[in-house]
Amino acid sequence: MLFNSLDFIIFFPVVALLYFVIPAKGKNVWLLLASYYFYMSWNAGYAVLILCSTVITYACGCLLERAGQIGEEKKKRFWKRCCLAASLAANLFLLFLFKYYGFAASALETLLPCLGISVKMPQISLLLPVGISFYTFQALGYTIDVYREELRAEKNWIQYALFVSFFPQLVAGPIERAGNLLSQLRRKDCRFDYERAREGLLIMLWGYFLKLVLADRIAIFVNAVYGDYKSYGGMYLTLATILFAFQIYCDFAGYSVIATGAARIMGFTLMENFDAPYLSCSVSEFWRRWHISLSSWFRDYLYIPLGGNRKGRGRKFLNLFLVFCISGLWHGANWTFVIWGALNGLYQIVGEICRPLRERLLRLVRMDPGSPGRRLVSMLATFCLVDFAWLFFRAQSVGEAFAMVRSICTQWNPWILFDGSLYELGLSEKSFAVMMLSLAVLLAADVMKYRGVRIREMILAQACWFRYLVFAGSILLITLVGVWGIGFAESGFIYFQF
Repeated sequence: MLFNSLDFIIFFPVVALLYFVIPAKGKNVWLLLASYYFYMSWNAGYAVLILCSTVITYACGCLLERAGQIGEEKKKRFWKRCCLAASLAANLFLLFLFKYYGFAASALETLLPCLGISVKMPQISLLLPVGISFYTFQALGYTIDVYREELRAEKNWIQYALFVSFFPQLVAGPIERAGNLLSQLRRKDCRFDYERAREGLLIMLWGYFLKLVLADRIAIFVNAVYGDYKSYGGMYLTLATILFAFQIYCDFAGYSVIATGAARIMGFTLMENFDAPYLSCSVSEFWRRWHISLSSWFRDYLYIPLGGNRKGRGRKFLNLFLVFCISGLWHGANWTFVIWGALNGLYQIVGEICRPLRERLLRLVRMDPGSPGRRLVSMLATFCLVDFAWLFFRAQSVGEAFAMVRSICTQWNPWILFDGSLYELGLSEKSFAVMMLSLAVLLAADVMKYRGVRIREMILAQACWFRYLVFAGSILLITLVGVWGIGFAESGFIYFQF
């Protein structure tokens, strides 16, 4: 069930209304049933996998807490490690089987013959469950927190099962921490709050703007160019790659924002997943602002346990590179994602190595590092680096990615920006203008957010008539210029495939 489908437009108000009507003891049961129905709307069989992950991590959490009560320290550590290893092994096995087996089998069949070993891996054809990487990581984060004794094991099965399957953020995040969401699921006061509901609705409308007006409109152009990149090289590919950076931002942020707004209406606060990432002045800053829930998950549960920056500079760089390669693989079973992650890791390593040189150059030219011009140059340079890596993320294969890079570098056709050729790739001149104007609105909103100006709070603080005008105007805008309706099927969110 897509957020941008008629089914969800009916489903969510019914779920929210009944949530506030039924007695407090039944609220979490109702949300759990609704969450499983939401997930099973893609494929009923998916419920078995998420149930398995839930049962395994719930049982391991309880066993970890019991093991923590053992008096003998050596025995205690042994059983706790066994419980953690069992949870990690079982969940990662399910993730590997459904998402990575085909990729691993193909890689082995290619690499082993180079070592003189001939092997034929058994073929397993399995449908990739929607959002499996998200709920698996969320459940594993809970297990690790209990192991570290940062969190007590959740004994209430309904509350824990709902934590893993909470429908607003189930299939594409944000990847919530147990300490945040479980504490909210335990609360007793779950009454309807008008102020909270109108805030949540405003958040959802912004998410729908990002998805329907921007992401799905940009996708028409990007898909046309990338789908036939041999015919549309040079400036076509350059523009499509730039636009893809905004497509994936608006698509993924749109989902996260709608999820946050829907949860807010029902009284839940989810973590912020994006914070004006394309205004970052370095790649490391970009990753503190992009997909924050995943970046912080890898930092807390992989980078720091590997040693972080505590074991010397060389080890720090190795840990950083390894984490970003794994992050790339998390996104998809394809070498293009691994290269994308590796590039982002290398950018940060090279950036830190070259930092003294940059600082020395700035002193030589007497440029203030905090000046607007210096920051603008840093933002543009960071965007170019990140956008180049996005090309590998979007390409279907490594060979295709390098062919597109070669086309961008060798074909010179800037006149297409002025001769009307761009309007022959699915977007009319009027629709293209709507896209550019909407991008300007997004950029303005991000600049204000970057400077600490909270537009939503400003709108909600205005008089009643102004607020209703904003709500009505937003709905009308999305209805009139959003990409939906006859001739358009609901467009899935890019991160559903991860």
